[in-house]
Amino acid sequence: MVLGQTAAVNRTKTFHGALCILNSLQNHTAVLERLHERQKNPGLQLQAMKGFLHRTGLTVCELDKLNIIHVSGTKGKGSTCAFTERVLRSHGFRTGFYSSPHLVHVRERIRINGWPISTELFTKYFWEAYEQLVDTKDVNRGTLPSYFQFLTLLAFHVFLQERVDLAVIEVGIGGQYDCTNIIRKPWVCGVTSLGLDHCSLLGDTMEKIAWQKAGIFKPGVLAFTVQQTPNSLRVLQSRAEETGCPLQVCPELDQYEDMVGPVRLGLAGKHQRLNASLALQLSFSWLQRHETEKKGDIPSLTQTACTLNSQAPTFKPTAAMLKGLWETEWLGRNQTLRQGSVTYYLDGAHTTASVEACIDWFREETLQRDHSHPGLKILLFNTTGERDSAALLRLLALCRFDYALFCPNITEASAAQNSISVHQILARCRENQIIWQSLSATEEVRQRHLVTSSGNHSLVFPCILSALQWINGRKQPASAPPQCNGPPDRLRAEAGTTSVLVTGSLYLVGGVLKHLEPSLNTAD
Repeated sequence: MVLGQTAAVNRTKTFHGALCILNSLQNHTAVLERLHERQKNPGLQLQAMKGFLHRTGLTVCELDKLNIIHVSGTKGKGSTCAFTERVLRSHGFRTGFYSSPHLVHVRERIRINGWPISTELFTKYFWEAYEQLVDTKDVNRGTLPSYFQFLTLLAFHVFLQERVDLAVIEVGIGGQYDCTNIIRKPWVCGVTSLGLDHCSLLGDTMEKIAWQKAGIFKPGVLAFTVQQTPNSLRVLQSRAEETGCPLQVCPELDQYEDMVGPVRLGLAGKHQRLNASLALQLSFSWLQRHETEKKGDIPSLTQTACTLNSQAPTFKPTAAMLKGLWETEWLGRNQTLRQGSVTYYLDGAHTTASVEACIDWFREETLQRDHSHPGLKILLFNTTGERDSAALLRLLALCRFDYALFCPNITEASAAQNSISVHQILARCRENQIIWQSLSATEEVRQRHLVTSSGNHSLVFPCILSALQWINGRKQPASAPPQCNGPPDRLRAEAGTTSVLVTGSLYLVGGVLKHLEPSLNTAD
């Protein structure tokens, strides 16, 4: 590194300076170039990740000290990891937890004992890792890691330096070529429910998706999965056999309840029962390994190679396990937030299967209130990337929303919104509105009386704040069109209460939380 670069780094060795540099690692052009590279040669990212790890002063072998639980899947990865982390913390262990994406602040991605790391720790470890990468940049063709690669490296550094007892690591995308997959010897692996997502990277069939997700399997390392479609399970099993990895399917949560009675979960939604069952098996397996290590014995797997019907044995959950499941919190997933007469239902569902689960949860939550007093029902929606908006909106149309609102994942309007990219994002919101209007106008929906004039009650907003102001009846700027000045007072008064479902994107949910819960964005 040249003298000028060193001076620049020294002047900005602050938390804000760290965020500026981190954000520069995900500029649009670089992201597109890396995406193109990954599509051509998916193994490049993993190969590069090993080099970056070495440049920051770590070896792959050192990651073995983290006693890792590695989790892939399409739906429920974050929830399963959150359950697992909380259960093991309830047993008295010091936990590390790496997840993505963040909702409000990047520090959320790296947690110790359930809490996002402080700005002080983030700043300290950021500059330690970054300066090592910059110092070795010139002899490595000027390469620096991407945004996600750097945060993964940072998480490993934090967990090792802070001496956690274990680290729960959530895969970013896929599994086989994900940069978290430099992990060589996890203690146990898990695969959550599978579905079609990130198809341009992972493949356009369930079998291809399953192949990618099973890429985290390691020789001799026990793995668990939940009930999958037969074809997906067959692929998981095939990869497990090729790898020499014992794979077992988790029992239903009901089977644990036969022994301990009703199991209460801190996360709402029936689909969370599947995630909780997987978390129990991951936790139990980790605890067994811990006991073995503590005794100084050589770990051995008594499980035999499994068939498609190989069921993980049910055990009686400990009191600490049950406590952990009940005390689990995971923002933005089946989360209810009440503010006066408005109740927000937040869920970052963005695939057809996860939106179906979200709808079931939303209906269950609002069913009792609908019988006594219907109130207003509002949808706040956005999607990103290659999501099939039409498929998701087709499902959501069955909820009979009074209003459908569409906005980009931009928290507040600013001068930057004159840029071409923002206009393109708004154009997508307008496309979503057109899809919604066409759905509400179809003869099938009309005949089934599932949507009531929602086509006339759909709006596009330039940012999340504008949409929230509309929901709460606040006047919009004079430049805003007249229809943006909130539901009519008469309708609001008649409704009494308002239910708002926020879904389609975790980034949208995060932006909403940033406004509704400002404390989440505080420094520590």
